[in-house]
Amino acid sequence: MSIDSEKDQHSQRDDASKSSLQDETYVRNALSGDQKAYQKLTEKYRRPLQYHVSRMVKESEQVEDLVQEAFVKAFDNLESYNSSYAFSTWLYRITTNHTIDYLRKKKLQTTSIDKPIKTRDGELSFELPDEDAETDRSIIKRERKKIITTAIENLPDKYRQVIEMRHIEELSYQEISDKLDLPLGTVKAHIFRAREMLYKALKDKRHKF
Repeated sequence: MSIDSEKDQHSQRDDASKSSLQDETYVRNALSGDQKAYQKLTEKYRRPLQYHVSRMVKESEQVEDLVQEAFVKAFDNLESYNSSYAFSTWLYRITTNHTIDYLRKKKLQTTSIDKPIKTRDGELSFELPDEDAETDRSIIKRERKKIITTAIENLPDKYRQVIEMRHIEELSYQEISDKLDLPLGTVKAHIFRAREMLYKALKDKRHKF
């Protein structure tokens, strides 16, 4: 190995060590209530995570949504982070698992339960579920929807509005920006903050169903 190669390796290790120490400081400050520390972590990892998720999901806006949701999930569970491991590793694992969950749900949603599946041996149909079980699921689904709707309604107006436009009207970030005459960055920040508030509001209720 050449002297230059050894120097490069040492430099990379030093950079990684500095980055980890910086993360530890941000995490410690965030847990102490410093909101700017959360912002610093978001700014540091937003682009790398977007690239990471974009390798699994092609829709650019969905990539942004997944990254924002992963940040919310990570920050909400920051107290469980074990500093024996690199924060970046922990954050990437949360983001990867969240993205995989999204892809699994998307795959399930695109499979019709009553449409026969063509196989080499003919058509395969699913059996209809037990009606009582279906009724229970319908009740749970309605109750969950009611809880989420109430949580959205309780958001401050500026956050409630962007969440409704994004997830109920299914408008793009740019369309929301144009309709509200707000900078695109402000719209994204409002949606991120709204999701964070919703996640916290629903956290206490998630074990009910």
